Amino acid sequence: MDKLTTYREIIGSIVAKHGQYKPSHGKIESLSICDQTSDNYLLIDTGWDKTGRVHAVVFHLRIIDQKIYIEWDGTEGGITSELLESGVAKDDIILGFIRPEYRQFTDFSVA
Repeated sequence: MDKLTTYREIIGSIVAKHGQYKPSHGKIESLSICDQTSDNYLLIDTGWDKTGRVHAVVFHLRIIDQKIYIEWDGTEGGITSELLESGVAKDDIILGFIRPEYRQFTDFSVA
């Protein structure tokens, strides 16, 4: 299996796993979004709680040039560790939420 297909499967399983978790408060639905055409993968919480409307991106991953960009990670444990545990190499993970000029100070790819 090629790297792109493998990464799509790994990310899809991570999105599906997190999509099964139900928030402990309010009437909130988790939406798993896996768009293999644009290689964007998101988990979004939407609904209502006691403070009002909830519409929040839990995490957003993208695949660009066979590297996984973590655009946003609002999970407690961290999507990065899940990717590493699933066999994704550090050199194929880019912390997209960190300014490009500071990525060199991480243990991950810069681009």
